Amino acid sequence: MIKRFWERLPWFMKTRYALTILSFAIWMMFFDQHNMIRQIELRAELYQLESDREYYHLEIISITEDLDELLSDNAKLEKFAREKYFMKKPNEEIFVFVAED
Repeated sequence: MIKRFWERLPWFMKTRYALTILSFAIWMMFFDQHNMIRQIELRAELYQLESDREYYHLEIISITEDLDELLSDNAKLEKFAREKYFMKKPNEEIFVFVAED
C-alpha cells in the first residue's frame, strides 16, 4: 500500500528536499510550541482583550465625566450621596423600599 502511494506521487514530491519541507511544515503546524492551533487561540484571545480594552476605555471616559460633573455642582453631589450611600441630614429619616422578585 505504501509502495503504491509512493509510486503515484509526482517526481518532485519524491526528492529529499520536498520531504524535508513537508515534514517541517507538518511539524510547525501541529507539534511545535507555536503551532497553528495555538496561534488561532491567541488571536481570538487578543481580539477579546482589545474589545475589553475599548469597553473599559469608554467606561473610564464616562466615569471621569460623571466625576467632573459631581465635583463641580454641590446639588448633584448631594443627590448622588443620598441615592447611592443613603446619606441624610441630621433631622431626616430614610425609608428604603426594595422590590420583591
